Amino acid sequence: MNPVIGLDIAKGESQVQAFLQKKKPFKKTFKFKHDTEGLHRFYRFYEEMEQESGIRPVVIFESTGHYHEPVLPFL
Repeated sequence: MNPVIGLDIAKGESQVQAFLQKKKPFKKTFKFKHDTEGLHRFYRFYEEMEQESGIRPVVIFESTGHYHEPVLPFL
């Protein structure tokens, strides 16, 4: 499952960690807020990773009650 983006979702924001392949991180981790600006920031990151790898990244995250709800429909 490469490339992959993992989201640690919390109240109001998510932490991002991405890998092009096993043990090969893509850029540094960062946080984005669950608002329009933050979600678009994450999407730009997603597009950069897709261009770098040539493959659409898989996005994984846990179901966190209702905290993941702004992210899920955006994806």
